[in-house]
Amino acid sequence: MKKLRKKVYIAAGFNTVSMGTGRSEFNPKKERPGLEYYIETAGKGTLAQVNDADNIDEGVIGNFMAARFNKQANLPGFIPYIDKKLEWKPAISVEGACGSGGLALVTGLKSVLAETADSVLVLGVEVQNTMKALYGADVLAGAGWYKKRKEGHAFFFPGQFSNRAGAYYEKYGKEYAREGMKRWFVNAMENARLCETAQEYENKAPDLYALYDKFKLNGETFVDNLTVLDCSKVSDGASALIMASEEGLGKLGIDKKDAIEIVGWAQVERNITNEPPNPTEVTTIKKAAHEALESAGITIDELATIETHDCFSIAGILGVEALGFAEPGKGAQFVTDGHTARDGKIPINTTGGLIGWGHPTGATGVHQAVTIWEQLTGKAGPAQIEINPDRPYGMTINMGGDDVTVIAMVYKKAE
Repeated sequence: MKKLRKKVYIAAGFNTVSMGTGRSEFNPKKERPGLEYYIETAGKGTLAQVNDADNIDEGVIGNFMAARFNKQANLPGFIPYIDKKLEWKPAISVEGACGSGGLALVTGLKSVLAETADSVLVLGVEVQNTMKALYGADVLAGAGWYKKRKEGHAFFFPGQFSNRAGAYYEKYGKEYAREGMKRWFVNAMENARLCETAQEYENKAPDLYALYDKFKLNGETFVDNLTVLDCSKVSDGASALIMASEEGLGKLGIDKKDAIEIVGWAQVERNITNEPPNPTEVTTIKKAAHEALESAGITIDELATIETHDCFSIAGILGVEALGFAEPGKGAQFVTDGHTARDGKIPINTTGGLIGWGHPTGATGVHQAVTIWEQLTGKAGPAQIEINPDRPYGMTINMGGDDVTVIAMVYKKAE
């Protein structure tokens, strides 16, 4: 099966600030911008980079739980809210838990491949700071099989990945694993400090290693095998971009030098009613990532940078192993040795990832693609890394639920 029958490009990326604890302007006691603000801001930020919104053919919104966090459904109706020229055009919303943004990318990609659209406005959004964390955890539990909710931790998904971390500790050593998770956290904070839209941009801790060590594992107050520093943030935010054919780029006035090409992709689903086949492996990520690489016709050694779904630090470690950069059990050492840092063998999450940049769940997959677009086109500002011409590819891995819905994409700078 040939997945890409024609060239498809990404351009005109835009991120709002990832808003939540850590940002100086965030105050949980004061009224904050709502869903409409984030959709409009991200959408207009992208449309400002094209010649005319009338040349956009379709719209897609990725979102997880606006119907519960914001009591708002029917999100396609907000595409025309961005710009009146988008009214009367097709729009759709898609949901796959924290993988909703990735599904929005796949949906836009399929429209371009099917030639029902030359250009698609792809947007991801989530506004989650409308509830206390414990109540929000119950909403987020919908990313798993809710029938098992009563058997899970009060903080359901931290509990799920705490179980994975515990299995990894038992198999490979607790202190050893915690050193790798610590370095993952430090990398996330260092990278977030270079990106103005990141939730941890203003993190001023003088010694990030010491900060991590201050937080002790305590199952009585949180979960057994993770601290809050191992977890992604509760975030409000949106990201948007243009998905287009070569004809679409021309209609929008976008030069190819300002675009990246999708050269491989995969979307894989695991049965949500089953437990993960191996708690120390993210099996669905492994399958999706390797299918995407095969689709692109490249190996991991040709990747310049990766945006991976580190909803928890242990997910980052397991992702490194799933990709094949380290053997099972060796991922923690690979990270501890600095190989995933911005100056390492394979820079990962160069603007902080979910732990550093933030995790507005429905927007994350789109944010990851925007970050790769920025890096491969030299638009990442202070967060820019060097792209070796011998390793010109970037990759995104967006996961929904506990390794249930996974979307992986491979990109290169357009030629």
